[in-house]
Amino acid sequence: MITLSKIARYYTSGLQKSWVLRDMTLDVQQGEFLTIMGPSGAGKSTLLNIIGMLDQANQGEYLFFDEPVHKLKEKKRHELHKHYMGFIFQAYHLIDELTVYENIETPLLYRKIKKEERQSRIADLLDRFNMVAKKNLFPHQLSGGQQQLVGIARAIVSNPKLLLADEPTGNLHTSQGKVIMDLLKSLHTEGMSIIQVTHSEKNAGYGTRIIEIEDGFIRKDMPL
Repeated sequence: MITLSKIARYYTSGLQKSWVLRDMTLDVQQGEFLTIMGPSGAGKSTLLNIIGMLDQANQGEYLFFDEPVHKLKEKKRHELHKHYMGFIFQAYHLIDELTVYENIETPLLYRKIKKEERQSRIADLLDRFNMVAKKNLFPHQLSGGQQQLVGIARAIVSNPKLLLADEPTGNLHTSQGKVIMDLLKSLHTEGMSIIQVTHSEKNAGYGTRIIEIEDGFIRKDMPL
């Protein structure tokens, strides 16, 4: 599904280069639940953003289902991201002015899904996540755990091939975090490919493989 070859990401300040990722080579198979771990500043989120096409590498090759992402123009990358990926953020990133229902609906509107299909998909997710009674509430009326559930519903409503999660339980209490991780495990069992960034060894244990990165390099690659 994903092949990264000698990926590098750096930022320039004058003549100085600040390296975030160096010589990053990685294969991810469809159906994996991959965890990216490492200390703060190791490049975890940068790697996730490059895989998710929210950022671009300065060097190297990136193939996504054999599409050479490193050669694509921004519009084509955006289309791939929109049609194949869902993204869960630590800070939820819900739209404050929209209700729970409308937040979940947003990706379907971008994809021009017909109204009946939108209603059916959203109803299924609201029921699955026990959020039917909250569909007309706004984000500020929800707990952190409930907001993250909405974020996950929004990320998967388009049936993505790949779900990317950046510290999905980072702002949650332990019990709320377990609900989120159990949900991700369930989605993986149903066939969804997942890549998560986490500091939590407990959360990493939900996956099938861990890579540890440090100073922009892969230091360990371990199946579970």
